[in-house]
Amino acid sequence: MTPTPATPDPNAVRRPAASRRDVGVALACGVFVGLMVGAAYAAVPLYDWFCRVTGFGGTTQVAAAAPHEILDRRITVRFDANIARGLPWRFEPEQTKVEVKLGEVVTIYYAVTNLAARETTGTASYNVAPTTTGAYFSKIECFCFTEQVFKPGERREMAVVFFVDPKLAADADQDDLDTITLSYTFYPTRTPATARASGS
Repeated sequence: MTPTPATPDPNAVRRPAASRRDVGVALACGVFVGLMVGAAYAAVPLYDWFCRVTGFGGTTQVAAAAPHEILDRRITVRFDANIARGLPWRFEPEQTKVEVKLGEVVTIYYAVTNLAARETTGTASYNVAPTTTGAYFSKIECFCFTEQVFKPGERREMAVVFFVDPKLAADADQDDLDTITLSYTFYPTRTPATARASGS
């Protein structure tokens, strides 16, 4: 008796194709997740770069040297100091305001005192107001974004070296500007970094 040939299983034909499709979907999902994670990590430095270039949100500029000209126009720069909750420090500018010429390099000092009986750590952020002046306010030296470690009762003077860019005079939107406020806020750093800052 001749054996009856086995009927091909249609599911067996579909399984390799389905398996390949599943692998392709899994790979696509993996690539998508990787791109999203990469975008999340890149968002902060890209936003920071955007703010520094445009002065968006009152973000000031960073300069390596003084400008090449000083104009007669004067601007009053006021200084503000704040401490976030949870940081036992006293933080204040040594002068509340100064009048500067456009392009003139000025050095002012903030005083910080640790009022706690233990070592404490903080980091400062800053901005200027009006926020539209961020593109013209340039700092040569600053203690911002650097972790500051203070011993119990320690007091320290921290310098800020800055100038208001002469290019501000060419901005018609700033014709009525006579005052800029530079504001700092110190926040507690819960986990001190390995490399600790000891100065400005």
